[in-house]
Amino acid sequence: MTTLRAAYDAQLRPGLPDPAPQGARVEQDGPLFRVFGLDDVGLVTYRDLGGTADAELDALIARQVAVARERGEPVEWKLHGHDEPADLPQRLRAAGFVPQTQETVMVGPVAPLASALPVVPEGVRLREVTTRADLDRIAALETELWGRDLTGLADGLEREIAADPQAITVVVAEAGEAGETVVSAGWVRYPPDTTFATLWGGSTHPQWRRQGVYRALVTYRARLAGQRDRTLLQVDAADESRPLLGRLGLVPVTSTTPYVYTP
Repeated sequence: MTTLRAAYDAQLRPGLPDPAPQGARVEQDGPLFRVFGLDDVGLVTYRDLGGTADAELDALIARQVAVARERGEPVEWKLHGHDEPADLPQRLRAAGFVPQTQETVMVGPVAPLASALPVVPEGVRLREVTTRADLDRIAALETELWGRDLTGLADGLEREIAADPQAITVVVAEAGEAGETVVSAGWVRYPPDTTFATLWGGSTHPQWRRQGVYRALVTYRARLAGQRDRTLLQVDAADESRPLLGRLGLVPVTSTTPYVYTP
């Protein structure tokens, strides 16, 4: 686990968009970076804080609050479970950041999954998509499943595809004779100059859960990663998907919790 976490830290953090989609902007503030324009929430990210602590750390956090207030939009501080100093969560809370749902960062080898054929449930097909109409269908599913407006997801994916079609692949799982119903969707990113492919999405309609749809999406995207000579997969896993990902060979290396400040 230690070796995999070190690879994750070295290769995937701070996780800046590359290439940056149109409208995205990256600002550096000491050891961290602010990213705006990816969606409706700004992002604070970093590899590590370089020993920043105490009053200096409080001042760094306060500057992110000031920027959020100036822009009038929320900002998310992406906190990892092994980040230092240990009291960082308490300092974020004291500054007004609110923790959201924790996820588990899981990492595992591509090869075993890439060599397996995706077993797609009867009545479902997987298809790679790029058109705005298909991206809107994905956003509509996500909005329905999560109970909040996620229509902006289509904008973000569209801009990513436009910036570099080779940097991301979006896959839908469709049901119906003509594929008229999107039952799940996931995308895989190929961060440049790394050995990783990263998996995102995967939310599945309740009527199609526990039928192998999510597993098929993971396997399909692993094959895509293998075709691009990626050797490691990374997923920020919710509690529901963690057991399956574990059975597929991924192991937990740390946790990640969004701390959100809303002006």
